[in-house]
Amino acid sequence: MTWQTIEYETRGHAGIITLNRPEKLNAISGELRADVHAAFALAREDDNIRAVILTGAGRGFCSGADLTGQAPPPETSQNARLDEMSWVGRWARLFHDFDKPLIGAINGVCAGAGMSAALGCDVRIGSEHARFKTTFVERSLSPDSGMSWLLPRIVGYADAADLIMTSRMVLAEEAKSLGLLNRLVAHDQLLDAALAYAEEITRWPPLAVRTAKKVLQTNFESDLDTALKYESVGLSFARRATNDVKESRASFLEKRKGVYTGT
Repeated sequence: MTWQTIEYETRGHAGIITLNRPEKLNAISGELRADVHAAFALAREDDNIRAVILTGAGRGFCSGADLTGQAPPPETSQNARLDEMSWVGRWARLFHDFDKPLIGAINGVCAGAGMSAALGCDVRIGSEHARFKTTFVERSLSPDSGMSWLLPRIVGYADAADLIMTSRMVLAEEAKSLGLLNRLVAHDQLLDAALAYAEEITRWPPLAVRTAKKVLQTNFESDLDTALKYESVGLSFARRATNDVKESRASFLEKRKGVYTGT
């Protein structure tokens, strides 16, 4: 497949999506949105891909919406005109709804909807060049692209209010202390660290991992009884990979690493 604004490659069981508009700090254009949507769909349908790493080319991870290009044309179809979310809502759902582990390798600036994309990853590994900026109030906007939902769940309400209302820059060390980054590594080791982390995940039964993500997301705001019921649903999904269930038991009894196929 030919990509205009991203690079997509696979290494082992990991897919790597690299936003590739370095001259714009990987700002979000219509073409980039289309490419990212297509790459996520490709990775989701490929059973060999068990986790995806999202990163950026050059100095930026993603600087948010591209304000320097032409304004997008008005929506023309009836369905588009009736879509209450618009592109920023669809951008947020893209990351949240991707049901394989999604690892952000944060190589530089994340701002606005680009920061929302980073927050939409399950785990974020960053280098000393990583920095975060909510940006919206500077543009006379309130938060969009999922930030008002994601940020307080990650850092807590008061810190989310601080970052949104001041629009201040958060550098890597503070980002790690706030929880914007889960791990902090040297810049020249960032992709290797993300791949090593992906390998930690992809060595396990893939259906169980995907179901674990679904259960975590579903139960995040559930009451205990509802959560326990959905855990039972999740167990039934995970154990549909009958060969992996057998391999899990065999590898445990034989004291060796399991070899899982997702079947």
